[in-house]
Amino acid sequence: MSSSILVFNAGSSSLKFSLFNKYDFEPLLSGEVENLWQTPVLWTKNKKGKKELSPLQLGKNLKEVMTSVLDFIQEKASENPISAVGHRVVHGGSKYREPVILTPQVIHNLRNLTPLAPLHQPHSLDVIEATMEVYKGVLQVACFDTSFHRTQPRLAELVPLPRQFTEDGIIQYGFHGLSYQYIASQLSLYAPEKAHGRVIIAHLGSGASLCAMKNLKSVATSMGFSALGGLMMGTRSGSIDPGIILHLLHEKDLSLDNVTDILYNKSGMLGVSGLTSDVRELLKSDDANAKLAIDLFCYITAKQMASLLPTLSGIDLLVFTAGIGENCPPIRKQIATYLNWLGVELDNELNDKNAMKISSPKSLIEVYVIPTNESLVIAKKTAATLFAELRVN
Repeated sequence: MSSSILVFNAGSSSLKFSLFNKYDFEPLLSGEVENLWQTPVLWTKNKKGKKELSPLQLGKNLKEVMTSVLDFIQEKASENPISAVGHRVVHGGSKYREPVILTPQVIHNLRNLTPLAPLHQPHSLDVIEATMEVYKGVLQVACFDTSFHRTQPRLAELVPLPRQFTEDGIIQYGFHGLSYQYIASQLSLYAPEKAHGRVIIAHLGSGASLCAMKNLKSVATSMGFSALGGLMMGTRSGSIDPGIILHLLHEKDLSLDNVTDILYNKSGMLGVSGLTSDVRELLKSDDANAKLAIDLFCYITAKQMASLLPTLSGIDLLVFTAGIGENCPPIRKQIATYLNWLGVELDNELNDKNAMKISSPKSLIEVYVIPTNESLVIAKKTAATLFAELRVN
């Protein structure tokens, strides 16, 4: 019998959980609830890596889902008592730059950041409160997507608004930091000679962003003040001319809630295609608007990649990660085609196989596909917080 660390990663439409050995971080159990807001289903994976669809009935809302998932975890973790629980929290604001032990006051402070990440923040905090009800007295730790980007230079954080807004915390925070931190920890294994050089990582999923890294530290990113900016995403618009928002409010006479709903839930792949936000379905469709949505996503992604080049004075490595980045060869190929002028050239056979290295020998830029593992980063941060707390007490 060995103690364990439980990790929750609440996304905008899914809920992942993982159980790790507290000392060597061997994965003991993992699962993912998909279609969280429609018909939730649970996929589980045992420590041998076998993935199975669970027959568990999850209910119709997050509270019912959490009750079922926590019962499932308690049954499966009976031989691995849980010492601490780590949670992914998208936004830490200017106050929280490192993992923090969750208390009622911390949760209150984090709820105040909900307007900056409305698709994620409330779900994460609801998961936290449900977990605290079940695991009373067990240390609960929040790990933030914004933390990794605090190494960015001052210019990368600033927005060109009156100074008082900057002083109030309106800066470019950046997101997907837990994913980028994992990729940074793996780069030396994949490309030891260039890992500390000029790297652009493309975290492409239903939420998507880019990170420019030098010496394994973030120097710039595409997402900014909120999780709405940067790249076009599944249902989010990404960065658009602010004048469009003013036009929708004043000329189209839409309410603020209407515009918020459009930008967060009805734009991106879904909005352009008029069909779905699921890239897999769009790639299979022969609808012209499905192709248009894919084309626009690739165009914007390549364009914003190019905008990061001045922050690095060039590029040595390009890395694709997350659901789309790891599993969609046509999208990687289309993005890479826009970057041919940089010397990026893919090996089509390796790309189609989702190989680890997909650039051709002639490519001036090495291109990799590296699966991300945010849960492992959270587990390690949570364990470190737990051990530090034990030493203090």
